[in-house]
Amino acid sequence: MAQSNTTMVNNFAIIKTGGKQYKVKAGDRLKVEKIEAAPKKEIVFEDLLSGKKVSASVVSTGKLPKVRILKFKPKKRYKRNLGHRQPYSEILIEKIS
Repeated sequence: MAQSNTTMVNNFAIIKTGGKQYKVKAGDRLKVEKIEAAPKKEIVFEDLLSGKKVSASVVSTGKLPKVRILKFKPKKRYKRNLGHRQPYSEILIEKIS
């Protein structure tokens, strides 16, 4: 049996946050660049394709594991060791409407 195209519903959205784009659907959990919002606060994104509203809530915030940066130049007595921990917000996509 063939389904008609009129009954198929797009249940995903493309949102943009932190300079990156994410393909999301209801119930997804994402770690995105830190959002200045308190935990359990609702955030609204806009779908880039159709303009739908995407409701999400902040679950938690934290820092990712440390990334080590080592700079070294042989025969020059130059060595530099740095580290960086990127802050993130974990969000839960609640609904797309």
